[in-house]
Amino acid sequence: MSAGLASRITEAVKSAMRAHDSTRLSTLRLLQAAIKQKMVDERIEPDDAAILTIIEKQAKQRRESITAYAAAGRPEHVAQEQAELDILKEFLPQAASAEEVAKAIEGALQQAQAKGLQGGAAIGAVMGQLKSVLAGRVDMAAVSAQVRKRLAQ
Repeated sequence: MSAGLASRITEAVKSAMRAHDSTRLSTLRLLQAAIKQKMVDERIEPDDAAILTIIEKQAKQRRESITAYAAAGRPEHVAQEQAELDILKEFLPQAASAEEVAKAIEGALQQAQAKGLQGGAAIGAVMGQLKSVLAGRVDMAAVSAQVRKRLAQ
């Protein structure tokens, strides 16, 4: 694993073990297992960007679980998933502000329109550009919904 983010995760696991924090420990161990799985599957040494992608995927899974448990009326599971999501967020970059997201969307839309792109091609180009700028800092599904809404106008 790469030195930066992977070592932070390893240190967090050690401190969770010392503190006997079972929720934090199990969440971080699942994260480490996902990173190791990527290493084995792709036979690569994941860098910080690849690890961030794994963390984002795990955070997205937690958000989806929170929604499902809330709809099913399972508040104890919602609380557990929210606690795990909060732990994962510690390793993600600071979230982008709404103004920053709106500015990035506007810039990407202007570039796509300057190229004459419309419909699905425009969405793909805009989302590709936004992902490189905003990945890990905002829920990309929400950004996609905003882009689709703007293109529908």
